[in-house]
Amino acid sequence: MNRSTIKAWVWVHKWASLICTAFLLMLCLTGLPLIFHDEIDYLTEEQPQLGMPGVGSSGTAEGLLPLDEMLARALAARPGEVPLYMAFDNDQPSMTITTGPRPDAPAEEMTILSFDRSTGEQIGMVSEDSVSGVGAVMHFLLQLHTDMFLGLPGMLFLCAMGLAFVIALVSGVVLYAPFMRKLDFGTLRTDRTARTKWLDYHNLLGIAALAWMLVVGLTGVINALAVPIEKMWKADELAAMTRDYADRAPLYPADYGSLDKAMAAARAALPGNNPQFIAFPGGTFSSNHHYAVFFQGDTPLTERLLTPALIDAETGTFTAARPMPWYYQALSLSRPLHFGDYGGLPLKLLWAALTLFTMHILGTGLYLWLTRRRASVTARVSDSSPLAEPAE
Repeated sequence: MNRSTIKAWVWVHKWASLICTAFLLMLCLTGLPLIFHDEIDYLTEEQPQLGMPGVGSSGTAEGLLPLDEMLARALAARPGEVPLYMAFDNDQPSMTITTGPRPDAPAEEMTILSFDRSTGEQIGMVSEDSVSGVGAVMHFLLQLHTDMFLGLPGMLFLCAMGLAFVIALVSGVVLYAPFMRKLDFGTLRTDRTARTKWLDYHNLLGIAALAWMLVVGLTGVINALAVPIEKMWKADELAAMTRDYADRAPLYPADYGSLDKAMAAARAALPGNNPQFIAFPGGTFSSNHHYAVFFQGDTPLTERLLTPALIDAETGTFTAARPMPWYYQALSLSRPLHFGDYGGLPLKLLWAALTLFTMHILGTGLYLWLTRRRASVTARVSDSSPLAEPAE
């Protein structure tokens, strides 16, 4: 690699890093507690005593109340509202029913009711006004991490920052070999200046955590595109599945038919799968005429990959079912991988440690840039290595 090529890569590496550093530090700080959101919720929230521990709420076990009865209980608790989603826990009889003032209500107007399906008792409620304490803090961190309270523009901006981060990592890999050819891997020149010492720490942690940073960076980019991906699926796949209903007027909630009949039709169409949630007509994940019953697999990997079965919400008859397209599957797999949700607490602890490493890399990179020496490119090439150059 000649001098001009190295200089060009150094420029790309430096500015791609500087552009995204402040926002990546914010994402690391907010993402660190979000890695342990399940554990934090468990420790800070009262855990309900369920009537039939260990019995799934998928609708196959005996002793569970019908879906229509559970929906009636939820609507009685929220008079004047309409159902939006019904979600299941296939390991225990708990379930949630989300309601809102209208079928296309935004997230801030939704209310999530938790029920014990074995007894029919309401065991919790979450709405915009009811979140407080640790839950409010976690909600704040999630919103800041997701879109900085700016909605879709904020998500797209963070997507751009993620892409800049990936470019910085790729350019650092390109530069790593020519800059490190005179040093053994892991060399820490502690007898040199403070700047050189921090440079070596910066480079060592950067190359050691490279694979993880690429994974988290790329999954973050995909997650930031969730809204466009969902809109693409609805405009393409969902529209194709419901083409015969395109000219019909939207179905009113008063005309919704039996959920139990719809679930039976969906199970017959997709046997051997577990229902994860039902999307009611008019929302993001359904048409104006259908219950969309989303099924998941029964392995740690396939449980993240959903297959929707569309059931005519008025008649309860099966309309269509097809796997989600590749771009939506990429989103489904990226969401848990981004926060280390695949392997329980050990993987989350690893994710947390690597997040701290990344914060160190970003902080030392910023320090190295602020204390940069005014030297020629030749001098910097002889006394530096690539993962330091973004901070130069």
